Amino acid sequence: MALITKKEIAELSNINKDNSISIFIPTHRGGKKVLQGEDKLALKNQIKKVNSKLTKIGLQAEAINKLMAPVQQLMDDTAFWREQSDGLAIFVADGFFKYYTLPVYFKEFNYVSNSFYLKPLMPMFVGDGDFYLLMLERSNVKLYECTQHSFTEISIEECIPETKQDRVGFDFEQKNLQFRTGQTGTGQVMYHGQEAATGKRDNEIKKYLRAINDGLAPILKGENIPMLVAAQRPIFDIYNEVNTYPNLMGENLNINFGDTSIYDAHELAWERMAPVFDQKRKDKIALFLDEEGTGKTAIGIDKIIPAAINGRIDALFCENKSDIFGSYKEDKEAISVTQSEENEDTISLMNVAVIKTFLNGGEVYLLDKEEMPNPNSRINALFRY
Repeated sequence: MALITKKEIAELSNINKDNSISIFIPTHRGGKKVLQGEDKLALKNQIKKVNSKLTKIGLQAEAINKLMAPVQQLMDDTAFWREQSDGLAIFVADGFFKYYTLPVYFKEFNYVSNSFYLKPLMPMFVGDGDFYLLMLERSNVKLYECTQHSFTEISIEECIPETKQDRVGFDFEQKNLQFRTGQTGTGQVMYHGQEAATGKRDNEIKKYLRAINDGLAPILKGENIPMLVAAQRPIFDIYNEVNTYPNLMGENLNINFGDTSIYDAHELAWERMAPVFDQKRKDKIALFLDEEGTGKTAIGIDKIIPAAINGRIDALFCENKSDIFGSYKEDKEAISVTQSEENEDTISLMNVAVIKTFLNGGEVYLLDKEEMPNPNSRINALFRY
């Protein structure tokens, strides 16, 4: 199950109330910093800063305490602080409160405006492509649909044989066959154990793995996302031979099933898959550089805000540690953008560009300055047309 969805981003973006508050802090999964209460202290500091901003714009103490009460309750929840990930995002407004414990590092930050600040959440959706993880152990086969931050088991029990015996039709003594991780110089798979592997035995394994492939085929039909197989190499080599799914990764994930939990396996799987999905970002940057000067790219918030609102942006590149403040107005035929200093009367224009691009189906990349396609601007856009 996803930790935060696009639908939830849309719901958060639709909250337009005075004194809408966004708070981000880094957190820790365990260890000394949790015991010392560093995460709790970070939130306490942000609460103080938000209270100061609310006081400055004229809210009375009673109104501030009422508005911030859910956040204060969260801070006082001892059990809550023992179940953290890498970052905590909190959104509170009059009659609204929501928080997300996420595997994304956030710099301590708060934002008070008439809408929520959602830019830091974008890494949850970029470079986080879907992939299948097939755990192919001889005695236990499981299929997971994964992203960088989540995994969900897909029920396949009714699609595949429960045991090898079910497929090969006679008693298959697993203890009599043990795989050796090496190969001969000729590339032949080697076996050892109480009896030598024979062509007949190899055939039995192949029949079993083919039955697994055939059982998964209806589930995978029409899908185009990659599938990574976690298996010992000899098993993977045979499965690769009988596989019919066109998006099978060419190399297996070699793990010790007895010592590896699904959480560890998922983490190892993402390490293997991350470069595959990062290629998309590299391709978008390359395309921006190729199209620069043709009218299919833009730099500068005044050009990018209208394009984001109108759904023209294919990929948006934002300098991660920067922002652009000001105001914008929409009328029937034009969108005017005014850039100015940060104060209680301005909003984050970069946040607006990010939200509009994302909700209109564009990709949003938060990059360091030196990674920006055009580092002379804090925001770059590649247009669809």
